Parts: sequence; structure tokens; C-alpha cells
Amino acid sequence: MSVELNHTIVHCRDKRESAQFLADLLDLTVGAEWGPFIPVVLANGVTLDFATAPTGAIAPQHYAFLISEAQFDTAFARVQELGIEYFADPHGRYPGEINRNDGGRGVYFPDPSGHGLELITRPYGG
Repeated sequence: MSVELNHTIVHCRDKRESAQFLADLLDLTVGAEWGPFIPVVLANGVTLDFATAPTGAIAPQHYAFLISEAQFDTAFARVQELGIEYFADPHGRYPGEINRNDGGRGVYFPDPSGHGLELITRPYGG
């Protein structure tokens, strides 16, 4: 059997808010709450299990999503409509811009808990 990522836990301030934010942004479905988790399943079967951090302290993580050009248009428009600050790079040196790395488009922005989200239309090196 090959090795595949099945799921990961995303600690956040409010699991419902964070799960719904991602689902709305990427036209995904929020699953039924299961124990301390609210799942969002990606197209490749990987589940992001959102869990409210017990102490409220969040260690920011980075989550990159490979999406189509049409999905990028929709998601990026939502980022702009919500007034979320975005960047062309992960270090925040190019605010208000997107990148065109590897012939695609990419953008970085924070989620409600401060995690760094990245949307790309081409895999790196591709």
C-alpha cells in the first residue's frame, strides 16, 4: 500500500468558524461534528479536522491548496470581498498582489485563527 495523508488536525480559536470559512472559500462541505472535530474533506480524500484549541493559543501553520484557475477566481474574489489582507509571498513583502509562479497564480492570506493559507493553480516546479 502506498503512503497517503488521511487527515490532520487544525487547531483553531473556533472550530465551526474556521471550518466554515474554508468551506465557503473553496466551495467545500462542512461535515457533521464528530467528538471534538468538525471535518472538511478535500477532493483527494484528505480530511482537515478542525478542533478548538483548549487554551486558545494557536501555533500558526501553513496550508496550501492546489486549485483550478476557475476556483482561484472564485476564492480570490471572496478573499477580496471579505477585505482579507493578501500577499504574493509567504513573508508578506508584496501586499495586495498575487504571484505568477510556475505559470500559474498564487496568493497567501490568513484564516480566522491566523494560519497561513495559500492558493496555487500550479504545483511548484511545474
